[in-house]
Amino acid sequence: MKKSDLTIVDVRTQEEFMGGHVAGSINIPLQEILQRISELDALKQPIIFCCASGGRSGQATDYFKAKGYDCSNGGGWMEVNERLNQE
Repeated sequence: MKKSDLTIVDVRTQEEFMGGHVAGSINIPLQEILQRISELDALKQPIIFCCASGGRSGQATDYFKAKGYDCSNGGGWMEVNERLNQE
């Protein structure tokens, strides 16, 4: 996983995001994501969704995969951060 080849979207609330996040990630809370699809359309794919533990990002991944997006569930943001820093 290389940060330059993908976009990381954190679907946690803004408050959670402000408490810590993957550097360079974009915050689009799950409860706002359907109203902000145009923002997702403009992002470089593949998109890696993340949240606190993988539950909310899994919901986003399932929905957007069904719509034809190149995306996957990265799980918790700290796990994504760790994987990126190992590259």
